[in-house]
Amino acid sequence: MSRHTEATAAPYGGRGRAVWALALTSVAGFMAALDNLVVTTALPSIRRDLGGALDDLEWTVSAYTLTFAVLLMFGAALGDRFGRRRLFLAGLAVFTGASAAAAVAPGIDSLIAARAVQGVGAAVMMPLTLTLLTAAVPAHRRGMAYGIWGAVNGLAVASGPLIGGSLTEHVSWHWIFWLNVPLGLALLPLARLRLAESHGTGAPLDVPGTVLASGGLFGIVYGLVRGPADGWTDTVVLTGLTAGGALLAAFVLHGARARNPMLPMRLFRSRAFSGINAASLLMFLGMFGSIFLLSQYMQGVLGYSPTEAGLRMLPWTGMPMLVAPVAGILSDRIGGRPVVAAGLFLQAAGLGYMASVVSADVSYTAQLPALIISGIGMALFFAPASHLVMSSVRPAEQGIASGANNALREVGGALGIAVMSSIFTARGGYGSAQAFVDGLRPALVVGSAVVAVAGIAALLIPGRRHALRLVDAAEPAAAPEPAVR
Repeated sequence: MSRHTEATAAPYGGRGRAVWALALTSVAGFMAALDNLVVTTALPSIRRDLGGALDDLEWTVSAYTLTFAVLLMFGAALGDRFGRRRLFLAGLAVFTGASAAAAVAPGIDSLIAARAVQGVGAAVMMPLTLTLLTAAVPAHRRGMAYGIWGAVNGLAVASGPLIGGSLTEHVSWHWIFWLNVPLGLALLPLARLRLAESHGTGAPLDVPGTVLASGGLFGIVYGLVRGPADGWTDTVVLTGLTAGGALLAAFVLHGARARNPMLPMRLFRSRAFSGINAASLLMFLGMFGSIFLLSQYMQGVLGYSPTEAGLRMLPWTGMPMLVAPVAGILSDRIGGRPVVAAGLFLQAAGLGYMASVVSADVSYTAQLPALIISGIGMALFFAPASHLVMSSVRPAEQGIASGANNALREVGGALGIAVMSSIFTARGGYGSAQAFVDGLRPALVVGSAVVAVAGIAALLIPGRRHALRLVDAAEPAAAPEPAVR
């Protein structure tokens, strides 16, 4: 059996294998996504125990984001070349071990180092969760499976501050890292036994493409992470952004000309692939920046504890658990484009509504409609978006498609925090409750506008009939030509 055939044979391993794949990849994805924001509400406690300056505390968040975003496409490429299950297990083992190291870190420097290694493990593990799930689930059931997977991952991203704050407030900040250890130790043997192995095209690793992509993403993400703190005119920040942009431009040229590139640029000729990736980047830009500021608003301005703030955001952050599975079923029936677009426009409307009601003493009742609308919108986005990404390429290319989409989401999240923090500090600040509101309101307006543009990008995705042809082309019985039109 060729590697291409092996990559497409897995979907027919039975319902039990599909259920196991859904459970295992959802939990693994939850662990990786959760660690994006779980540390934010624990920073004061970490500083009391380990010391360190403000820059050191910021790096406990940034070190994870940086290695995670930079290595996502490389992790997906390794899985395609050497076995997706094998690399998934390796990434999970690294992530679990680094989580334990972070929990027992004796100082701030060792904690930052452990967080960077966590990001490495997550970058290998995360894109392969979606590839392994796709390989285990028949095409006609993938919408529902992506719905559940998207619900769990969306909840992890949005509830990070709540989980981190609750554990820090009621137990210890160490437990935001210990939490991953028993989950990882349980997943490792189950994944080895219950997940089927698959490969990509079998092409050799694209070393020049790997260097260009990793270096470019490092420069861009580093500049975005450090820009708000160090200033956008800082020499290192400008160097990172400029050099990173140049390397990514070279990566695009390489992907268009090389024989076996890491990310073939021809994939972006597909309106489905390019449209959903543009929508994903813009969605995460608006969503991450908004959650970053709103979690601080509820605590610093409205006076809620971390746990209270997280609970009050549940109509937004918890909605994916209720709506995303339904969204996945809808995408199976009517196609992903209308569901994704509706979700993005609802998310934009929710952020715009929140911008109109925020004040130094607004009641929770006044905020509730905005939280509910935003929650429904976010839930409608996650599942169909994953379906659109995976159905827009051939099965052998789904690993790198997942890695590219996850990388763009991470860059979008980093860009969102950077852009909205800059707007916040330019128009307001932390000096008083009113100053915070003065900065928050225009930032939310920008976030709403960016997500609305994401909705427009989603409307450019081909309709259901074209999407069904792509799915049919991805089946084992189909001819091996590219599914990208």
